[in-house]
Amino acid sequence: MSDRLMTVNAYTTLDYVEGKAVGETFEWESVAVVNATADREAPDSVRLQLEFDNLSEEPLPKHMEDLELTPEQARALAGDLEKHADRVEDATE
Repeated sequence: MSDRLMTVNAYTTLDYVEGKAVGETFEWESVAVVNATADREAPDSVRLQLEFDNLSEEPLPKHMEDLELTPEQARALAGDLEKHADRVEDATE
């Protein structure tokens, strides 16, 4: 198990996804954790979090991505995810 900045528990949205970090001079693949959350009290945004495991010989520096989304942005993202999930499902059936 990776030493994480994010808390991973039964409420984590996706505790295992395959991911890729791409830069101008590198491409790095690893498993990752993705979580969608909001503050418990007085939430003012939705947060989408991503953290890669550093399980390779040349790891990325320990970090996580944390995006703050308005409710409208979160719904737009959810809609696009649904649309593309349907396309992939249709293509694989």
